[in-house]
Amino acid sequence: MPESPKTVVERVQLVLNAWQTLRPSKSFAGMSFEQFKEKVKPSFDTRTQIDALENQLIAAKDQREVADAASLTSAQFVVNAVKGDPDEGENGELYEAMGYVRKSERRSGLHRGKRAPAASTT
Repeated sequence: MPESPKTVVERVQLVLNAWQTLRPSKSFAGMSFEQFKEKVKPSFDTRTQIDALENQLIAAKDQREVADAASLTSAQFVVNAVKGDPDEGENGELYEAMGYVRKSERRSGLHRGKRAPAASTT
């Protein structure tokens, strides 16, 4: 089973710290400490790049949220203008095409449910 990226970086960092602290001048597996450090550098560089991209994604989502709020406000201004236009109004096809229900097609909203018969107490 492959190891998680977090586990990999923790393990490599542990090897780096131990080697640097206890035997910095000794070579292992045909590599000096500096050579090993260069060999594992892409793992750390890629993580740094991923962090930067994730931060850019968060910033872009925040910008989208602000832009969407402004867009919805502008769209509502247009809809309100259509409602107030004497040639279009709330009964016009443009108003309906914008996703709204024409005033003439709205129901009153009044609903009278059936009452349950009263329970007899004997």
